[in-house]
Amino acid sequence: MNILKRYSSILIPSTLLALLLWGGLKVCRVDLTVIIKGIPRGIELFSHMFPPDWGKIPGLIEPALETLQIAFVGTVLGGFLSFFIGLVAAKNIHSIRTLRDTVRVLLSAERALPDLIVMLFFVAIVGLGAFPGVMALVASSVGMLGKLFADAIEEVDPRPLESLEALGATKAQIIHFAVLPQILPSLVANTLYRFEVNIRMSILLGVVGAGGIGFYLVTSIRLMRYQEAMAAILIILVLVTLCEKSAEIIRKRIIGQEILR
Repeated sequence: MNILKRYSSILIPSTLLALLLWGGLKVCRVDLTVIIKGIPRGIELFSHMFPPDWGKIPGLIEPALETLQIAFVGTVLGGFLSFFIGLVAAKNIHSIRTLRDTVRVLLSAERALPDLIVMLFFVAIVGLGAFPGVMALVASSVGMLGKLFADAIEEVDPRPLESLEALGATKAQIIHFAVLPQILPSLVANTLYRFEVNIRMSILLGVVGAGGIGFYLVTSIRLMRYQEAMAAILIILVLVTLCEKSAEIIRKRIIGQEILR
């Protein structure tokens, strides 16, 4: 009995977690034997992709750049809007509670919507192409970054804000001299992370009509041009890797400089 009492805080949550996991596996019909049986088919499909169609790679540069531009524009516009939305949603900056709560609810609602649904909504408004893809990424970025920026703003040291307010500084001056320097590392880190996410999302949105290399990839697979699809996959791997490394370098330099200051 003493042993049960000692480990009850671990045994009970572990048992509940195991039961939930078992129930989830049953509901989702997770079966490892199906995966094992399907491995030969996967290998056969993979074999059709080699060798990649190297001759198609020069023609994939432009779609890859379009994908990069969609992610970049969506991230920049989303980050810019998120900063101002975060100011409205932060209780230590904005005093109107009803407006703050409304903004918070809207941000939560946007995060609840899948990016593909948002993309289809903009497709219905402006048609197919890169434009609805950019707007979908802007909306998705605002949903995520708006909350993160608002939380970061609420966690700043209140003493600089109070000092500037006592000196008669305007709200814009308080934000510029007291809030922005404190949240800049978080702002940069979260925006760059969102850019990495948007690179992948722009590829996925290309599948549903946003253009870029994602559209070329899904078209190649549908037409069973697997060697062309592999060439597109290789370009995607290079693109994602380069963007992640570039974002990491920028993050370290900017945040490192802020820390040194």
